[in-house]
Amino acid sequence: MAKVLLVLYPDPVNGYPTFPKDYARDTVPALTDYPNGQTLPTPEAIDFTPGELLGSVSGELGLRKYLEAAGHELVVISDKDGADSDFDRELVDADVIISQPFWPAYLTPERIETAKNLKIAITAGIGSDHVDLKAANEHGITVAEVTYSNSLAVAEHTVMQVLVLVRDFVRQHQIAVEGGWNIAEAVERSYDLEGMDVGIFAAGRIGRAVIERLAPFGVHLHYTDRFRLPAEYEEKYNLVFHENIEALVKNIDVLTVHAPLTDETAGLLNAELLSTMRRGAYIVNPARGAIADRDAIVNALESGQLAGYAGDVWAPQPAPADHPWRTMPNNAMTTHTSGTSLPAQAKYAAGTREILEDFFAGRALRPEYLIVEGGTYAGTGAHSYAKQAQPAR
Repeated sequence: MAKVLLVLYPDPVNGYPTFPKDYARDTVPALTDYPNGQTLPTPEAIDFTPGELLGSVSGELGLRKYLEAAGHELVVISDKDGADSDFDRELVDADVIISQPFWPAYLTPERIETAKNLKIAITAGIGSDHVDLKAANEHGITVAEVTYSNSLAVAEHTVMQVLVLVRDFVRQHQIAVEGGWNIAEAVERSYDLEGMDVGIFAAGRIGRAVIERLAPFGVHLHYTDRFRLPAEYEEKYNLVFHENIEALVKNIDVLTVHAPLTDETAGLLNAELLSTMRRGAYIVNPARGAIADRDAIVNALESGQLAGYAGDVWAPQPAPADHPWRTMPNNAMTTHTSGTSLPAQAKYAAGTREILEDFFAGRALRPEYLIVEGGTYAGTGAHSYAKQAQPAR
């Protein structure tokens, strides 16, 4: 039997909610599939009610009953950083590690070296850069994630943040809360999104969902990606393709970022690149905080080169209380919540159970869930992380 180590974010400070009386809604919509036809997670069963808070320690992703009935040990923690953390103590004899990108358990080469029993690392959600993939390959550890489970939640959050920045919602709301009514002050930085040039950096599942949701706003859409989209898709959304991000950013008013964190994208949004953008451009980054140079973003906002920056991601996570992105001008930051809405939690919890069921039964995992397997990049990982990735089929 296996030891499963589950690293989740802490419960609400007022305690874990009781379903349904402590929730804003009694139900969440029942979905049958994803827009591209890919099936939703298909575990043999679930032991939770969709709409419950599953991503915190008391929610346990709804896994305890299933795992313990099968004879496995489940250890759930939130302490993951610092000397002698629960994570470091429990990892040494764990067979399975599960964590979320919102509260990542950073699986470094040093930690992997101590985890002699570790066979699989699962991301409950999307994005496995908190696992050192090179070290995982070297040790034959499988890395998997619940692809697409929260893509549309992130896309919705992205569109929200674009509008919040362009319309200058944060300041307008502050004026209302503070009891003011100075209309001129409220609108002196407020613009319409209509007619603006919007650029999408990386047109994968999330990037395409953003394109499809922004198109009705009457914007001019641009994108760049390692793999060009089909001609009929470009025509449908009147997309302008650019060979690289350097060409893209010179021609847009709003940039949204959806690339994975790799050696090639780390620090890519630096001072040099930002200086080539139109003065007063906006950036929304729900991908990974380390894609942006922290101080370059701050300086660009302070100088007015950028009119606004909204991100849902930080480096590191959780971000320290004195992180400059918390207080830089004209920001609309959130604490990596875009992909962990309650409906998204139900999907990635079900997908995590599906992965575990297949893993324990010795069945092949869905290719779209795989990042690395058998010492090499596989499935989604071969497309997103491998340097010589091939186009997804």
